[in-house]
Amino acid sequence: MLDNFGREIDYLRISVTDRCNLRCIYCMPKDGVEWIPHENVLTFEEILRICRVFASLGIRKIKLTGGEPLVRHGIAGLIRDIKAIPGIKQITLTTNGVLFAPMAEELVAAGLDAVTFSIDSLKRDRYADITRFDHIDETEAAIRKAMELGLPVKLNCVPLRGVNEDELPDLAALARDHDLQVRMIELMPIGCGKQFSGIPFSEILTSLEERFGPSIPCSEALGNGPASYVSFEGFKGHIGFITALTHPFCASCNRVRLTSSGFLKLCLNHPDGVELLPLLRGGADDEELKKVLSDAILRKPLRHHFEDRGVGDPDKMNSIGG
Repeated sequence: MLDNFGREIDYLRISVTDRCNLRCIYCMPKDGVEWIPHENVLTFEEILRICRVFASLGIRKIKLTGGEPLVRHGIAGLIRDIKAIPGIKQITLTTNGVLFAPMAEELVAAGLDAVTFSIDSLKRDRYADITRFDHIDETEAAIRKAMELGLPVKLNCVPLRGVNEDELPDLAALARDHDLQVRMIELMPIGCGKQFSGIPFSEILTSLEERFGPSIPCSEALGNGPASYVSFEGFKGHIGFITALTHPFCASCNRVRLTSSGFLKLCLNHPDGVELLPLLRGGADDEELKKVLSDAILRKPLRHHFEDRGVGDPDKMNSIGG
């Protein structure tokens, strides 16, 4: 499925809930946000219908996100049903890991292909300061469990000036000791993230090279996303950099996003999209839905406009799904 700029769109990220069991400082305020009313959240049947129609158009890879996707009851069944859709080749999950370990074997049995954990600190007090909860033991147990089960593992870290910058080499060292990917994600000026300062890719790389020696560029494709990867001598895994602001990758964007309330978001930071809930609950058949989706893909914007304040500028990361 090609958009109007010749990009192949084969990847759908689905936020199954806006709810989360953490309150990360760059994502949500301390007291949380107003949740989407239950009746306005897509049912699993509606999500599956959208996935089936998208698969007929060429979507091959699906990522389940949130909020925190594991707080939604029955998520393993949803994974199983999505994986059974003809044309879907891969289903992955992004999670904070708090609930993962007890569910891990069920998720793998359902067909989960890979998992990404969000973790911004390895220090208990700092982890609690960033997430506003003391759940580092659960997150670390989740990472260990995923590796024990043989799942490909990625770790997402958001480097924040004055918060965790001194820990970035320690986080990177996890890829020295384990066959996983540690990805440094450039802070995006969305919602609560606007009050923090990110750290440039070049500065992070310099700090890593000071500790581990010269970086070794990696040309191998290591995932579905836009990260550029390096490794270091003696590393079992890789370090990834996702630099949406300083080194935009819009020209190769392959994804669209579905929010938990049924809005098909064509770009992370652009207002254009389609409200699918009225169609799903208003009697539209699959052919009508297919036309709406295919027409929407042709409107996918060329770039994200993060540099243009006021364009897009979403204020709730938890409802978008990253």
